Amino acid sequence: MTNQTPARTYPLTVACDGVGITIRPMTSADRAGLVALVAQLPEHDLLFLKRDITHPKVIDAWMRATETGELHSLVAWDGASMIGCTAIFTDDLSWSRHVGELRILTSPAWRGRGLGRLMMQECFIQALGLGLKKLVAQMTLDQRGGISVFEDMGFKAEALLAAHVADRAGRLHDLVLLSHHVDAVSARKDAFGLTEALGS
Repeated sequence: MTNQTPARTYPLTVACDGVGITIRPMTSADRAGLVALVAQLPEHDLLFLKRDITHPKVIDAWMRATETGELHSLVAWDGASMIGCTAIFTDDLSWSRHVGELRILTSPAWRGRGLGRLMMQECFIQALGLGLKKLVAQMTLDQRGGISVFEDMGFKAEALLAAHVADRAGRLHDLVLLSHHVDAVSARKDAFGLTEALGS
């Protein structure tokens, strides 16, 4: 995909719940911080990811994918601690190359403080810059808090996959697929808090 908007300038320092945090693209140097962030997450939170990111090989694959451009990841830092990260997965060889699969992880200590919304705003800017037409996200149906954050930002439930995910104990969970058309973000920048960020 080609860039459709001016590139975002990083690192970006922003206020979140009264604390100055830094947001920037992920690099291979962030591996240890990512491992530490993942270790804080409840196991149930990991079910909406296609792979178990507690495995070192999966983390290594994530690092490689950011270097090749298959994944577009951002990280949020509070001092020396990674408190959040994002990933937009794209596939230029797919019939769905206009679609980005969005993943957002936040530290449990930072939930309810606006970090998830802030990171999602940055992902919208990334999606516009990548020329994507649609973002999709998935999570288990009982992850009500996460679903609410996405719905507040305009995502709509598009499909329900019954018994689609098995946790480590073998319990099955329904998976909900949410989507958002990126063009709607561009047309309603004020509603998403992006007018200043996009320079218009």
